[in-house]
Amino acid sequence: MNMEQRAVQALPLREDLKRRLLNNEFNCEKELTLSIISGKWKIVILWHLGHEGPHRFGELFRLFKNISNRILTKQLRELEQDNIITRNIYEENPPRVEYLMTERGMTMLPIVDAMFDWGKENMAFYAALAQKNEEKLQEQREHNAAGYKNVRTLQAKKGQV
Repeated sequence: MNMEQRAVQALPLREDLKRRLLNNEFNCEKELTLSIISGKWKIVILWHLGHEGPHRFGELFRLFKNISNRILTKQLRELEQDNIITRNIYEENPPRVEYLMTERGMTMLPIVDAMFDWGKENMAFYAALAQKNEEKLQEQREHNAAGYKNVRTLQAKKGQV
């Protein structure tokens, strides 16, 4: 029995993923890929595990701002159920747990790297666009406030207020 056959026998599959697969709900393979890597922190988790090697839970937790224990646990559990990462438990006192990429998970690293590269190349563009949008919104607010003030002044002069 090869490693893939053993993995298929040994690992439970995430329930929502199993349901979608059994009901033929994926329109294409890209949807499967997105289903596996979707989640706010999964791509970053995969990047760190793929490029830096195994990490303990606390190490991963400290890498991210604004993440709760519950969410990190959920994202790690989903990646583990999808056979993208594995969790090694060492029989020590106190027990030590490390997360690391599986062989199948390592095949996702080029996708993660391409997403990282695209983000790096386009971050400045989107930051400038966000700034421009914010400036326009501020101009509209100021214009609307000035218009409202002028209307109120005219109404006051006519005794309509």
